[in-house]
Amino acid sequence: MYRAEAEYLSEGGPGKASFAPLAPFFAPDVVLYQADALPYGGIWRGHEGMEQFFLAMSRTWHTFDMVDQTFLTDTSPLVVLTRVRARSRTTGRNLDFPILQTITIEDGRITKVHPFYWDTAAIRDACSPS
Repeated sequence: MYRAEAEYLSEGGPGKASFAPLAPFFAPDVVLYQADALPYGGIWRGHEGMEQFFLAMSRTWHTFDMVDQTFLTDTSPLVVLTRVRARSRTTGRNLDFPILQTITIEDGRITKVHPFYWDTAAIRDACSPS
């Protein structure tokens, strides 16, 4: 899923890339919770919501590289620590930050994702013009 996500974002999201390679990883009723303070904050539901989330991500980030990942559990819910290097599409600022995610899987598909960011203000600031 992470590889498909990276390819989707690098191609520019909807209109430039198809959500089809990502869809099989997510249950039809998947729920993604993003901190409201983020440029792509909110609750995203279902495949349509996930496609809109990825569109918001591709509008926010010029690059979003998951440079290091550690799976802290190997059963659902998965707990994944990811180091991200990203560049804001709006400001061109670079940011290096961790994300800790809990990912619930049922019947081989992701049903729920809760990402936790250490510093949402730093992300917001990096993506907002001064």
